[in-house]
This record gives sequence, structure tokens and C-alpha cells, in this order.
Amino acid sequence: MSFVAAEETAPPVWRGMDRAALDSAYDNSGAVPESGQYLAEWSKRTAALRAQPGHLLDLRYGPRERNLIDIYRCGKPSAPILVFIHGGYWQRNSKDVFGCMAQGPIVAGMDVALVGYTLAPAASLAEIAAEIRAAISFIRQMPSNLGIGKDRLVISGWSAGGHLAASAMDMAEVDAGLTISGIFDLEPILFGSLNNKLGLTPEDVRQLSPQQNLPGRAGNLVVVYGTAELPELQRQSRDYLTAWQGCGLNGTLEPITGGNHFSVLEQLAQPDGLLARQVARLGGLS
Repeated sequence: MSFVAAEETAPPVWRGMDRAALDSAYDNSGAVPESGQYLAEWSKRTAALRAQPGHLLDLRYGPRERNLIDIYRCGKPSAPILVFIHGGYWQRNSKDVFGCMAQGPIVAGMDVALVGYTLAPAASLAEIAAEIRAAISFIRQMPSNLGIGKDRLVISGWSAGGHLAASAMDMAEVDAGLTISGIFDLEPILFGSLNNKLGLTPEDVRQLSPQQNLPGRAGNLVVVYGTAELPELQRQSRDYLTAWQGCGLNGTLEPITGGNHFSVLEQLAQPDGLLARQVARLGGLS
């Protein structure tokens, strides 16, 4: 008599997914083969924008190495300002890759601030979120003669930056927000390999998930995702907007038809892009 050994299967760690499946469900770069090309092109465009005169670069808002802000000026006095936070799962990338996202809003008449922040594991997620709040306060407190941040302030972020933007929506300094392909419930991150550097605990998930910490009051929020993104990223945005509206807060969902996790950002960078028009509206320009 012979016996066939039962095939070993990995145990599920979250919603029926084992760790490998969960990692795949949040692997945005792996889902977009040309993701590296996007980052390289954006870095090139950002370098060209930084070389133009009139911008305020590498303004220090805190003591750590990456606590720097670039402010790209539209040339209009006391213009509304968009504060943009880059993504990279809180562990990679920098403001020097994403400065070109300012080009669309600049044409619309907005100043744009790109915020740098300390990456994990050099900083905990709680420390990173605190740095973003410090950067927003810094912008609002800049000398009045510069005419920066004295009108409306709109906060935006992509991917992990969407999480950080949502986490700051309760600030009095923030008038409106636009999140792009964000992470609003950290529970799945807790069980995947992304947590190797983040070191999140269940208590961190409770305290740092925007979906579990909705503000009592906040400005208008637009929640954006691409319809060609990973299903988990789409679900995160839909669930967050549902929870947001369920608390009586003003918000809308903006699916970008055919957009993947990277291509959606071109809708912000291009002057005629849907997201460039959205932030202009949130900034009171249309």
C-alpha cells in the first residue's frame, strides 16, 4: 500500500490569503512592469523643474536629514497651495522623484509643496506621520512677506503618501484633501512582508489607520484610485470613502478609468489632467 503525502499549504494570515498572496495583493510595482520607467521619467522631469528659477528648494522644517520641503511657485501672490506627499510604502523614494507633479497645479495657479520625510526603519510610522504634520504647520507659519500658504491649503498624497495625507485631514491648517491610491486600513500591512521594516503592532494599526480614526470635522475630500489597480488598492479607497461619508463628512470617489497605480499620477502632473483640475477646484480656483 502506498500513501501520497498531502500537499502542504501555507496558512492564511488575512482574509483567507497566505502571506505570499497578501504580499502579491499589495505589490504595486510588480503589478506595473513599467513602474521603474515611470520613476526614472519623473525624476528627470523633476530635476528640470528644480533647475528653473523662482522656486524655494530644500527648506528645512525639522531636524532630521529628510525634513526638507520644496515649494514650486506659480508666480501669483498668495496663491492657494497644494502639499503633496510621495509614496513608496513609507520605505523608499523621495520628494526629488515627484516634484514634477507640481506642473499641473502650477499652471492652474497654485503653489505646490513637496514634503520629504524620514523613511522606515529609520523612523516609525507614527514618527513619519508626525513629520508630515510638522511640515504642514511650517508651511502655514512661513513669513507673510513670502505669500505662501496664506490662502487655502489642499493636502494630497499618493500610495503611502495617501495614508499620510488622510492622517492630516483633521488639522485646522488643512482646508481640503485629495488622496491617490492610498492605504487607509493598515491591518493587511501588519501581516505582510512590508511590515518587516515598519514594525507595526496591532495597537499601531488601531492608532494610525485613517479609517479607524476619522475626524469629527474636516474639509472636502476626494478619494482617487485607478480602475486598473490591484483589487486591494481599489477596495481600500472605496471602503475609506464609505466610512468617511458615514461619519457625515463631505467626500467623493474619483475612479480613474484604466489608470494603474503609476499612470494615475499623470492626471495630476498634466495641466489638463483630471486630478490637476480637481485640486484647482479644491483650492478655490474653479
